[in-house]
Amino acid sequence: MLSGRRLDILDPSPLDVEIEDIAHGLARVARWNGQTTGPLSFNVAHHSVIVTDLCAERNPGWPKENLLAALLHDAPEYVIGDMISPFKSALGEAYKSVERGLQRAIHLRFGLPADLPHGVERAIKRADRICAYFEATQIAGFGVTESRKLFGDPKPHALKIEALGAEDSQALYLQRFTELTRNR
Repeated sequence: MLSGRRLDILDPSPLDVEIEDIAHGLARVARWNGQTTGPLSFNVAHHSVIVTDLCAERNPGWPKENLLAALLHDAPEYVIGDMISPFKSALGEAYKSVERGLQRAIHLRFGLPADLPHGVERAIKRADRICAYFEATQIAGFGVTESRKLFGDPKPHALKIEALGAEDSQALYLQRFTELTRNR
């Protein structure tokens, strides 16, 4: 990693995880394999901040720990990239095992339970799907009908998806991390 840490992806240690590495990597990983409109690719760091905002909006009073888990929901992708769901399914349990191991190490590094409570995980996944719906319809070329079939109906939400550059997304991600971990 740029921090100088050496992360074993098959046996990750929480001690080798740094938020700066996560923010840097996620800001440079394109959602939708880069198959989006506009001059900038929409990156995972920006997506993660939006998902965190959706979780805060949908779950008033949620503890900062849950919002931090939302911010970190795609954090393993700083190492393994963002793969489209059909490809993840094709790779099967081996991929899921690596991703799960990285997620647990990341959670432990930042004081979260290795495995989130089911209700928290489900709420984050719903916010993730809402964000994916708007990404699909606004920048990835999907129609509304197809997006509703794949991601569900996002109502009552309305989002405007606009890509940020890598440096701006990285700064936004780190700012949100700082807000959520201050006074912990």
